[in-house]
Amino acid sequence: MVDASLPPDGLPRRVLRDETLLVLALSLGASGVSALISFIGALTKPGALKHQAATLNGSYAPGRPWLDLAWQLFGIATALVPVALVAHLLLRESGRGLKVIGFDRTRPWPDLGRGALVAAGIGSAGLAFYLVARAAGFNLTVVPESLPDVWWKYPVLILSAIQNSVLEEVIVVGYLLRRLDQLGWSPRASLAASSVLRGSYHLYQGIGGFVGNMVMGVVFVWLYRRWGRVGPLVVAHALLDIVAFVGYGLLAGKVGWLPTV
Repeated sequence: MVDASLPPDGLPRRVLRDETLLVLALSLGASGVSALISFIGALTKPGALKHQAATLNGSYAPGRPWLDLAWQLFGIATALVPVALVAHLLLRESGRGLKVIGFDRTRPWPDLGRGALVAAGIGSAGLAFYLVARAAGFNLTVVPESLPDVWWKYPVLILSAIQNSVLEEVIVVGYLLRRLDQLGWSPRASLAASSVLRGSYHLYQGIGGFVGNMVMGVVFVWLYRRWGRVGPLVVAHALLDIVAFVGYGLLAGKVGWLPTV
């Protein structure tokens, strides 16, 4: 007789639920709470949102480039610990680790091609939405980078972009959807949970950041359901962030359409 309280992998639902909550509490769920507190602080601060800045990659040790580099690399590495935890949990469950959510090297060229197409489609629309939201007063001015002009600036920005993409897509799409499916959530409920979570930890940027990333989350969940792979989404997200971070570093203050503080 099959125990109805057990999902298909045989683990009690309570165990899977608690595991999921703990993973989120150690990673992007905590980031969502932090972003909410930051947004409340911005709303209650004198001055319009667009005159306040949300800095994504800043210096940890101004005037001390080697110490700053050490802190940058430490931050990137430790941010990926939840991904290592998820890989461990999936390996214990299925014996396949991250392969079970399609994050591997078995299809590099299709992943790269699909990811590049997704990035091209989302990038221009996302930039336009940000500019409109900021002009309307719903968004802070996003400063993708404010690092010193040192030799490691752009390599660190690229590593930061890759870290963001791996962390978010592995946890918010691949892992979370797998666990919610196992817990018996409907596809629509899982899509809503993943998308709202993605929007929540971007709320520090303002309402525009929340809505824009929630819409992106809907698209990414739909593509994951269609392709069954996180790989293309990691590529797309990495390309979007690399263009944003490096592009801002090269263009800020040199073109009139790019907002700065």
